Amino acid sequence: MPNRKKVFFKTFGCRTNQFDTQVMMSKLREFELSDDETRSDIIVVNSCTVTNGADSSVRNYISSMKRKNPDAKVVLAGCGSHSKGEGLFEDKKVFGVMGHSEKEKINEILKIDKPFYQIGDLKHIDSTIVEEFVGKSRAFIKIQEGCDFRCSYCIIPAVRGDARSHREETILEQVTKLAANGFGEFILTGTNVGSYGQDHHTSMAKLLKKMSYIRGVRRIRLGSLEPIQIDDEFMELLNEPWMAKHLHIALQHTSDKMLELMNRRNSYKTDLELFHKIADKGYALGTDYIVGHPGEDEKEWAEAMNRVKELPLTHVHAFSYSKRDNTVSATMKPEVRGNIAKERHRELTELIKAKNFAFRRDHTENLEVLFENGKNGVYHGFDQYFNKVEIQSKEDLSSNWVLLNNVEVTRDGNKAKL
Repeated sequence: MPNRKKVFFKTFGCRTNQFDTQVMMSKLREFELSDDETRSDIIVVNSCTVTNGADSSVRNYISSMKRKNPDAKVVLAGCGSHSKGEGLFEDKKVFGVMGHSEKEKINEILKIDKPFYQIGDLKHIDSTIVEEFVGKSRAFIKIQEGCDFRCSYCIIPAVRGDARSHREETILEQVTKLAANGFGEFILTGTNVGSYGQDHHTSMAKLLKKMSYIRGVRRIRLGSLEPIQIDDEFMELLNEPWMAKHLHIALQHTSDKMLELMNRRNSYKTDLELFHKIADKGYALGTDYIVGHPGEDEKEWAEAMNRVKELPLTHVHAFSYSKRDNTVSATMKPEVRGNIAKERHRELTELIKAKNFAFRRDHTENLEVLFENGKNGVYHGFDQYFNKVEIQSKEDLSSNWVLLNNVEVTRDGNKAKL
């Protein structure tokens, strides 16, 4: 039997991309999976294009591979293939380009021996069932693809298409198989997770209930939700023991003027009410926040920060605004200088860090932690509030659930000993 060609996967970006990489890995029939990029015949780059920084990370990686492994064929996949693929292909920076809809055909695509550009369409939905995750103790389940929101700053609908849900049967079958294979924590991902089910006359809450009945499902986490997607049906699930006690709800800003400029569907008054309602049920709360978007002047920023102080926030994904071609925000004025955006980013993250520290000091008991792989007797995992915990243990805790009390809370994280 001839030697199989070795394929290395490099994944950039979000959990949805991590899931897409697992789909591609599971479809390789005539190739060998490699964990060494310098000794691989083919390098598949699953790219992210959400910011300019993401684009340049992908470009830098491709250039570095040209130096480290000049004989390897580099294939571009992921969101960057839809926004930057054509240019990289024409400049011969990559051997091939494949779009989102082509993932499941990867085995055939990688056999092509001439340069190729197979971008496919943006209406496709995977049907692949991933039965195991390489080196993971938590399972990512992709439940939908694309987004119908048209926020001024965002390029994602252009590279992922409109919102479309995966079939409920496929999702539940996948969860059942993974639970039978020993996975207890499930993380639901997608481009706009909360829109799940709108096109199938169902809802996120109904899906969660059905998942919770599957034997072996111990904890369910959700990707980023939009405030308007949290309805009464969803609120009723917040007391369920299988819900991770952390929700990530994307606000993007706390100034109403900025929310309007960003073409968002939320307002501060209703966001504040919603966050307090959820926090009162014992939840940690994270959000996405963009600083330095055009039009964000000193007055807006001061108001926004005062409002952040009012919110029961514990986690933040803060982004400095990044201009994306062909988006509405790209033409907006006045722009915010880079050094000012950087300072605002620091101010926001410091404030949330302090809020997180206070929350962790109040929550040191009954922490349910799923530990991942460890080294030299030190293991890391996340508790139900999505706070990281480090533990020292003589026994192997990889993929084990541990109930912790009296953890030591430091500014950098929680620590424990067994």
